[in-house]
Amino acid sequence: VQLQASGGGLVQPGGSLRLSCSASGFTLDGSTIGYFRQAPGAEREWVSCISGSDGKSYYEDSVKGRFIISRDNDENTAYLQLNNLKPEDTAVYYCALSRGLGCAREWQYDYWGQGTLVTVSS
Repeated sequence: VQLQASGGGLVQPGGSLRLSCSASGFTLDGSTIGYFRQAPGAEREWVSCISGSDGKSYYEDSVKGRFIISRDNDENTAYLQLNNLKPEDTAVYYCALSRGLGCAREWQYDYWGQGTLVTVSS
């Protein structure tokens, strides 16, 4: 199983980016997909997930209303739309796949992408 993360870049405050997480060797259908991020000098933290069982999405409080997680099972790809970005959103963003029902804990995930850097700066 491989997860390929992409879509990061440099964006000004208030701007938007869309991160992609493409899977190979495993179907995303029925799997929970999560996004985590790690800012410089900080611990990795959970950002969002979309459930494999019912398709519901969940968000960390600081990104609610700004980030949107989605999935396209036909493309075997998940997305994280980042809107109204703030400098504090600067981090390496990781996508991860869980074959179970976990969401917000790193240990609940079985596979991880390599990370993509998002830099929010003017």
